[in-house]
Amino acid sequence: MTPEPVPNPFQLDGKLWFLAATLVVVVALLAPELGSRPEVFANRPDYRVPYSVSKDYWLYSRHFERAATDKASVFVVGDSVVWGEYVLPDGTLSHFLNSQRASTSAAGFNYVNGGVNGQFPLALDGLLTHYGHAIRGRKVLLHCNLLWMSSPEADLSDSKEQAFNHQPLVPQLPGSVPCYKADVDTRIGHLVDHAIPVFAFSNHLQIAQLDSMSLPDWTLAKDGNWPPNYPNTYANPLPLLLAPVPSEPAIDPERGPDADRHRPWFDRGMTPQSYAWVPLWDSLQWAAFQRVVQRLRAWGCDVFVVLGPFNTHMIADENRPDFETLSSGVQQWLFENGVGYVAPDALPSELYGDASHPLTGGYDELAKVLRRNDTFATWASRVSAAQH
Repeated sequence: MTPEPVPNPFQLDGKLWFLAATLVVVVALLAPELGSRPEVFANRPDYRVPYSVSKDYWLYSRHFERAATDKASVFVVGDSVVWGEYVLPDGTLSHFLNSQRASTSAAGFNYVNGGVNGQFPLALDGLLTHYGHAIRGRKVLLHCNLLWMSSPEADLSDSKEQAFNHQPLVPQLPGSVPCYKADVDTRIGHLVDHAIPVFAFSNHLQIAQLDSMSLPDWTLAKDGNWPPNYPNTYANPLPLLLAPVPSEPAIDPERGPDADRHRPWFDRGMTPQSYAWVPLWDSLQWAAFQRVVQRLRAWGCDVFVVLGPFNTHMIADENRPDFETLSSGVQQWLFENGVGYVAPDALPSELYGDASHPLTGGYDELAKVLRRNDTFATWASRVSAAQH
């Protein structure tokens, strides 16, 4: 006689499956909002997303959301030139724009550092698309760095595979970025992370609180001793939700006037060189920058562009005409499309740390140049839709 099958006590009927699916959806929707509230987030003056968590795009969106609560905020958006590669938070362009305004006792806007280290235009387009909605209708000071068009490798238009920052943010359609050779599963995973907030929040926790490890990897992480210990094996990860969001070190040996890197480019062994400039009509980075401008304007943002200033002291004499052609083409497009801009002359040579990053004194001087520019002054005094 064939024994009758034993019923599975954990078998779900249609109603229970519906309840389980509903519970999963509710948790997925509420976890990012409820989970981020307990975190200690220091959104103080001169705040910028710390270098150590440059790939924490969830944190970037929170930074913008917090800053957007002040209707007088102007978002300074761009790459490490905006962020301040060689300087401390109080040595950036946004800091000096604020301090110079304060020194004149003039009413005005609060300039927010919206830079991210290594954020080239192709990645910036993705970052704003998925994480930058808080700046809709706001004033945006957008930086254009021609360094990203200084070679096919920098432009990401070279067909040879290469590693580069912020791969999850570039267009994921195969072939759209020739040097990006990720498999289909990786590309789909990145799109899912952007589209579903709970996955973006999970990535935030991994980067900010778990040393960029998944929870299983964090649980099994060794302490570096021999024989190895596993300090997190029985640790409860939930208290990490109450831990402060990482901030910049109080003393940064890599940045600021006391850092060895904070020296003029020629004191660091750099010499003038020729660049393989990519023509605008062939440049992926330039096409992405155009999309960024168009997206911001479609969002109702009042956009003003700062072009450079690139360190032309580092360009070989025979290579400068190509650079001028590139710069003129950018300015022509901005003019023809009614985008306010300023293209400052190069700063004194000793105020650059490399081809595009000013030192502290360079940012101070650049802020003064902008303040003296009539076009910028008119834009800076204009109230955007969000301030009405």
